[in-house]
Amino acid sequence: MLRLRISQFERAVAQCFGFTLDTMDFSPSVAVRELPLFPLPELVLFPGRRLPLHIFEFRYRILMNTILQGDRRFGVLMVDPTTGEIAKVGCCAEVIHYQRMPDDRMKIMTLGQQRFRVLDYVRETPYRVGLVEWIEDEPVEENLVPLADEVDQLLRDVVRLSAKLTSQEIEFPDDIPDLPLELSYWVASTLYGVSLEQQSLLEMQNTLNRLEREAEILTSTRNNLAARTALKDVLE
Repeated sequence: MLRLRISQFERAVAQCFGFTLDTMDFSPSVAVRELPLFPLPELVLFPGRRLPLHIFEFRYRILMNTILQGDRRFGVLMVDPTTGEIAKVGCCAEVIHYQRMPDDRMKIMTLGQQRFRVLDYVRETPYRVGLVEWIEDEPVEENLVPLADEVDQLLRDVVRLSAKLTSQEIEFPDDIPDLPLELSYWVASTLYGVSLEQQSLLEMQNTLNRLEREAEILTSTRNNLAARTALKDVLE
């Protein structure tokens, strides 16, 4: 069963850092560029989603000090924990706030920007730098609003059933995107514990296909939760 990361947690993390979260521009400046890369185990960043990081490793402190003098952007790539393989498709992150510690460690808040594909590695020391191209979803002729509404409702069902099953109050976030593309990223980012599935969703370049896959995942999760909730009601 899939668990959900509710955005209240992300807000709490940001507040711990003393951050006020802003929105950033998503438009790429060039089609191909060199980008410093930050591989992270089992973590997939999506456009429009925030990612707090604690920077302590020396090479990544060098990376952060370098990009803070420039456009504050670096690439996040998922590392497969089983094979150690670094994904070829990732998401550009922009540092929107940072806090430097006395020992030069840093707490940073980043915001996912556009997706990219690694074409080649320019260098690997002291940190990886890749030659990347930006990627976008293909235009679709279908009206995606009905499917997006279905995915939104499925997500609400999963949250409601999770709250009932765990006897907890889970407030549904009020900042759910309306547009199908942004919604597809938002939903994908909430699928906790299935990084390979998230990576697959990140790599898709068709909003329709991404939403359809998310509908499948959420339907399966909802049915699982409904069965467990019914069993709980019988036993109580």
